[in-house]
Amino acid sequence: MPGENLTRVEAQERKSLVSVDHYDVTLDLTTGPETFRSTTVVRFDATVGSSTFIDAITRTVHAVTLNGVELNAAAVSDGIRIQLQNLAAHNELTVVADAEYTNTGEGLHRFVDPVDNEVYLYTQFEVPDSRRVFAVFEQPDLKATFGFTVTAPAAWQMVSNSPTPEPAVSGDSATWAFETTPILSSYVTALVAGPYEVVRSELTSSNGRVVPLGLFSRKSLSQYLDADYIFEKTRQGFAYYEEKFQYPYPFAKYDQLFVPEFNAGAMENAGAVTFTESYVFRSKVTDAIKERRVVTILHELAHMWFGDLVTMKWWNDLWLNESFAEWASTIATAEATEWTEAWTTFQAMEKSWAYRQDQLPSTHPVVATIEDLEAVKVNFDGITYAKGGSVLKQLVAWVGIDAFFAGVAAYFAKHEYGNTELSDLLAELEITSGRDLSGWSALWLETAGVNTLTPEIVTDATGVITSFAIVQSAVADYPTIRPHRLAVGYYDLFDGSLVRTHRVELDVDGVRTEVPELVGTT
Repeated sequence: MPGENLTRVEAQERKSLVSVDHYDVTLDLTTGPETFRSTTVVRFDATVGSSTFIDAITRTVHAVTLNGVELNAAAVSDGIRIQLQNLAAHNELTVVADAEYTNTGEGLHRFVDPVDNEVYLYTQFEVPDSRRVFAVFEQPDLKATFGFTVTAPAAWQMVSNSPTPEPAVSGDSATWAFETTPILSSYVTALVAGPYEVVRSELTSSNGRVVPLGLFSRKSLSQYLDADYIFEKTRQGFAYYEEKFQYPYPFAKYDQLFVPEFNAGAMENAGAVTFTESYVFRSKVTDAIKERRVVTILHELAHMWFGDLVTMKWWNDLWLNESFAEWASTIATAEATEWTEAWTTFQAMEKSWAYRQDQLPSTHPVVATIEDLEAVKVNFDGITYAKGGSVLKQLVAWVGIDAFFAGVAAYFAKHEYGNTELSDLLAELEITSGRDLSGWSALWLETAGVNTLTPEIVTDATGVITSFAIVQSAVADYPTIRPHRLAVGYYDLFDGSLVRTHRVELDVDGVRTEVPELVGTT
């Protein structure tokens, strides 16, 4: 019995056998407070005669039908996986089950508002929890399109990845049949339901398309939602990313939903981003918290391209997914909003966190070996987020900002709606920058530990610099010497103010790097 875990080997084997076309997911949310009815119809191709499994964490499996033949549900399902044998070239599988609501933030989370006793639901699927709501091949490289049909109380709001359709109302209930999504990984599909208050707006994308915007919060919090400001930051982020990525926003609409008891800061569901309610400010907050909310808003927006449009093959590249969004959101915050000192905050918070994490016994390379789903959870840490983001900033400096954005644009155009690895991004950056990045990647991403850069300055009797060098060192346990692209600033005191008199940008490589441009200065 494998339990709920999934190994990388199992995922690779399943990927070699199966390609998924489409899911039709029908959910009935009117069946009681503990469970809901889930019906999944999935169309997929497979190697003829092969056997595999589909993931479905359920309370009860009522029926399993494969290619028109009803299987013994008790025999093929253990409540976690459903075994599929003797597959055809083209297959249709139907699974009817009862699944459980959770109060842990996994799968379909159910919350009862203590203020007014209203019920609020939302999904959280990253890393492996769409299988708690419907039957699914739960791995990021088995992408497909999704069609969701949901029955719930007629008074509720219903939000998913596609625009919300007009419901078919029957008494106190209603059924929403959503349009088919673009090709997605299952972990960025979503459903949010309940009597949420909504504020609507829109923007015009770079290709001229009108993109509907929505902001959602619980009724009891709606008075505190500063919708105009959040919409403004969203528009600024859209304009910045569409220009820099040279790719219009890839989804039909963009909803941002503040949901209760959320375990993280936010989640990048395609077109339906969920946020912690702590970002609905019920009292005066510090500028640091205001800035962090803007960075988070733009972090999730960046994921619409890097993560949702183009997705990692496996969770070993989770660091790249998160690091890119952290880097992109920081530069967008600094360049497109009023929070122009965002990089200073990044240095004080993220980068210092990375330094601390990288000097602990628990440190590990940025590119970690992720052999199964359990290992993914362990690696949501300061190395994945903070060091990864810091290293990505160094990569941008190494190749140059213009070459970096050009490479990213080529990457999105080439791999849209597909799955990639780190090497795919580096290949595009090598083309646009002309730099060989294989060695850079090995030194920065596959080793742990920090370097220390020390200026070594020699002056003559009059204070003129006769020698200027940067000396690089590393600790004994992690002795890697790395290439750095950085700027050296030389400052002097004028009228009581510190003024930069010289600036030299250079590559630092090896134990000692001479800086002849500063020789002769005072």
